[in-house]
Amino acid sequence: MRILLWHVHGSWTTGLVQGRHTYLVPVVPDRGPEGRGRARTWQWPATVHEVTAEVAARSDIDVIILQRPEELASLAEAWTGRRPGRDLPAVYVEHNTPEGAVESMTHPAAGRSDITVVHVTHFNQLFWDTGRAPSVVIEHGIVDPGYRYRGSLPHAAVAINDPLSRRRVTGADLLPGLAAAIPIDLFGMRSEPLGGRDLPQAELHEQMAARRVYLHPNRWTSLGLSLVEAMHLGMPVVAVASTAAAEAVPPGAGIVSSRLETLTDGLRRLAGDPAEALEMGQAAREAALDRFGLKRFLDDWERLLEAVTA
Repeated sequence: MRILLWHVHGSWTTGLVQGRHTYLVPVVPDRGPEGRGRARTWQWPATVHEVTAEVAARSDIDVIILQRPEELASLAEAWTGRRPGRDLPAVYVEHNTPEGAVESMTHPAAGRSDITVVHVTHFNQLFWDTGRAPSVVIEHGIVDPGYRYRGSLPHAAVAINDPLSRRRVTGADLLPGLAAAIPIDLFGMRSEPLGGRDLPQAELHEQMAARRVYLHPNRWTSLGLSLVEAMHLGMPVVAVASTAAAEAVPPGAGIVSSRLETLTDGLRRLAGDPAEALEMGQAAREAALDRFGLKRFLDDWERLLEAVTA
């Protein structure tokens, strides 16, 4: 198949483009949100091709994967000359938890019975009102970075993109208090004002794996792929028990709680007990490989794409 999708979430897209298809990724001259093109900090295969709007309009496209309201509203039709779901098979991947009051959490595709909404967590499917739109869940799957855990530095690693603009959503405001237990090293895009670093994925994994524990402070986000990556690396996890994290981190793989005292104690405990941290990290990797493996992810997507293009 020839699949058109925008480069919105680099880590998620990295998993998807490992499939057997050809992937067309919009690009604009400044590589802004309307067309970022191929990733520069992830490794993507040669089956991913950048396309301009002119090329997209005359390309054979079997299915389009939408990920943002503006793509559904106008951007996809402007680029392809075809209406998603009507002239062109389409699915809408919902990466985010809904915002606002529960009664008004209506999905942008809710009025469309011709577009399937794909949730990345069961929590998202539960909370979003998708109306007439059919919905399915395809949980994350990533390219296995391999077991790299060293844990030689008794610090916590945390990866948060845009921590200043998303303070409470991502739990960035919790970091100063949690840092009373052990030092916390922040990574992620636009985290520099808080002392963080933005690194290419391979270097990020090496830096994370040197830390004793991975901290996941997010209050109200979909399950962060950085958490899934940390578990694959073999890192033990300390996580806020919110959204999908409680299901993703099974007992024995980390410490998951909504009590700040429990999280603080967990960080301090793992920092002081390398053997327990090692054991928990091994359990985390085993759980991640079982639940978030790339083969399962690609198989799930293959079934869905075959169904929507039949």
